[in-house]
Amino acid sequence: MNLLVKDAARLLDVSESTIHRWIGQGSIPAYRLNEQYRFNRAELLSWAAAQGLTISPEIFREGESGDSGMARLSDALRAGGIRSGIRGSDAATVLRRIVETMPLPSTVDRDHLYEMLLAREAFGSTAIGDGIAIPHVRCPVVLDLEQPTMMLCFLERPLDLGVPGSQSIDVLFTLVSPTVRTHLHLLSRLIYVLRAPKFRPALVRRDAPDDLLAAVERCEGGLGVAVAPAR
Repeated sequence: MNLLVKDAARLLDVSESTIHRWIGQGSIPAYRLNEQYRFNRAELLSWAAAQGLTISPEIFREGESGDSGMARLSDALRAGGIRSGIRGSDAATVLRRIVETMPLPSTVDRDHLYEMLLAREAFGSTAIGDGIAIPHVRCPVVLDLEQPTMMLCFLERPLDLGVPGSQSIDVLFTLVSPTVRTHLHLLSRLIYVLRAPKFRPALVRRDAPDDLLAAVERCEGGLGVAVAPAR
């Protein structure tokens, strides 16, 4: 929870008065510490996606997120792959299938990873509309990896979350990273790309994997940031 009101306003590309209004309405995830409001960056990004807000591309031009050594979303997605037909009638089964399918080094304990995902899971808070969910947003899954890995999964059948007022989901992004900073960087990029007018419809249509990857690369190219490929 290291973001102040001014930081949240810059991230969401709105005025500070708008942030205060949202706080007063109780609609934005905020925490009051020592007479100041603070925000969790990952939680704020997830909330912005669920609200259909566009995050400011300026965050990718700053030192924290624009570091030339940071990975590209397209590289992480290429490493993880795009899978269709993931089966499961509940979150636990779906997560088990994802862990079994995810391309990871042999040194990764998949049972432990599954338990981590299951313990941190709350689909209801990470569904962002159009049947799309980004599990474990607030609690990054950090593993001893050479490069971050994101897998995009299309479920065989929509999964009913069992949460009042929530819609079923059939598209999941699962991200594992070598550092928390990398997780936040890629999460920021994912939220930005999901708001791109040409990518989200392609995702809902379930375009071919190569077409989806190409769409991500085009969106990232629009950020105007020179980033090095993941190792």
